[in-house]
Amino acid sequence: MAQTLPWFVRARLKTRQLMLLIAIDEEGNIHRAAETLAMSQPAASKLLKDLEEMIGVPLFERLPRGMSATWYGETMIRHARIALASLGEAGAEIEALKGGWAGSVAIGAIAGPAMTLLPTALARITRQHPELRISLLVESSDVLLERLEQNRLDFLLARLFERHDKRHLHYQALAEEEVCAIARPGHPLLAPGAADLRQLAQARWIVPPEGSVLRHRFELMFRAAGLQPPRHVIATAALVFMTKMLEESDYVAVVPVDVARHYAAHGVVAILPLQLSCRMDSFGIITRTDWLLSPGARTVLQALQEAAAAVYGTPPTTQA
Repeated sequence: MAQTLPWFVRARLKTRQLMLLIAIDEEGNIHRAAETLAMSQPAASKLLKDLEEMIGVPLFERLPRGMSATWYGETMIRHARIALASLGEAGAEIEALKGGWAGSVAIGAIAGPAMTLLPTALARITRQHPELRISLLVESSDVLLERLEQNRLDFLLARLFERHDKRHLHYQALAEEEVCAIARPGHPLLAPGAADLRQLAQARWIVPPEGSVLRHRFELMFRAAGLQPPRHVIATAALVFMTKMLEESDYVAVVPVDVARHYAAHGVVAILPLQLSCRMDSFGIITRTDWLLSPGARTVLQALQEAAAAVYGTPPTTQA
């Protein structure tokens, strides 16, 4: 078993030996090299002797006026510099990780806050901490909570419903989310007085997938008015497909107001002049109480809480 171990493990190589090699090379004398490392000359001589015996080659020529590295020594010194520099970088990275200035942070968000809160907040965070590596998953609350449970996300901007297991979750409410109907610019339903609920029931719709809360409340809105929910529907949560489909057809879609305003501001869609009653529940920041956030994740979370206070008027909360 010992034969398979790397030589530096068998030699019990010490960082002080690597530092000594570099010091001798720079000083040309073991006495001065020992002084720079705050050790005695006998201790330095023993470190060098032990290393040469283990490697089985001389690393320095002993000359009348000092010491000069052999070919073997030059090789060891070159790699000693690389190894010590790498250890120095490791120390700096660890300090950055401890300070929350570096590392990887995985965030999950539903579409609304992904449009309004995250872009500005994350742009500021990455300017302040360019070594942070941030990933963002935009999905439904159900998918995001599953990923959080699997430790694949650090925290969420999402919703909690009655069906969700909340035993190990902390929820900080941020805002309620209104929804609206959107269509392509120039759509017939944008004409004054054209967009009433009866007309909308006859329209072709892009709606959330079956089983989603918004899909249920969307259909309930029509039933409460004594109307059958729209029959001609395409079910998807894919915003890229949705906006392209609206552009190419007379379909109408139901989306969060923040999402609608984003695309309307770019001229991609127009918001129908009719207030829908199928309001969504509030969303917020969701973290796990049984999982310790990394310093980097805590840095991003704190920045998002401060940004949310400005956007939604929610007091920032510091996570322990």
